[in-house]
Amino acid sequence: AAKTFKVESKRADKSFPMTSIQLSQYVGGELDEKYPNLTVDVHHPELTVYLEVRDYAAYVHADPEPGAGGLPVGVGGRAVSLLSGGIDSPVATWMMAKRGVEVEGVYFHSPPYTSEWAKEKVIDLAKRIADFTGEFRLYVVPFTELQLYLLDNTAHDRLTIHLKRAMMRAAEMIAHKDDALALVTGESVGQVASQTMQGIQVINAVCDLPVLRPLAGMDKAEIIERAEKIGTFEISIRPYEDCCTVFVAKHPVTKPRLNYIEKAEHKLTELDRLLEEAVANAEIIDL
Repeated sequence: AAKTFKVESKRADKSFPMTSIQLSQYVGGELDEKYPNLTVDVHHPELTVYLEVRDYAAYVHADPEPGAGGLPVGVGGRAVSLLSGGIDSPVATWMMAKRGVEVEGVYFHSPPYTSEWAKEKVIDLAKRIADFTGEFRLYVVPFTELQLYLLDNTAHDRLTIHLKRAMMRAAEMIAHKDDALALVTGESVGQVASQTMQGIQVINAVCDLPVLRPLAGMDKAEIIERAEKIGTFEISIRPYEDCCTVFVAKHPVTKPRLNYIEKAEHKLTELDRLLEEAVANAEIIDL
């Protein structure tokens, strides 16, 4: 049992006749008198008694458990997050929700190259995010035909860049439809070939909306620690590949040049049609 204690008071109701300090002194005196085995120690107490005076009641408790903090979801506008089955993007989505942004998810599904288990993994990640946000909308965009088209019509070392630009375009089409103000990705600078500064610049250039990258300065250990804390890590490490992993180049370009990429895409005459069809055929899952 504790031998030393102190009282910390807060007043949400400023009309309460005692100040916070007076309240702490009064309650501390009452406890000291009632429990002779306890001694007041305001510097290093073994027990801190927290007292909160609100409009209609006073709450007394010990050992507060910190919550997620942040802002109420929705006060910061809406954004669309590119949600894969990996570790990073669910953390990025959660971090933006923590700042009050209403986030929707977009997952790119490429059967038979990605399995239904991969889709279920992303749905489970979306459900976990919904535990924090109350609700979550997930768009499952069929991307097989578009990916095969890029595979057949682009240089293999630039395939990932073309693919990610196409994903950003599709996500932005959904964002415009839903009046979202930004896109969100789980990119961390330098983590993979397409996440170099040059790669990010080339991918970003295809978008009109701002792209938020809350993990940009975090390393993998920090991201994993956050994923474990919010309960997405165990879901993310299930062994089911997403479409980026399946179509990755063996030797991807790390310093793409925007003029080369745009010149190559200018020749992709079917790209616009395939993007529009993919978005139009998206499955909407409300969680």
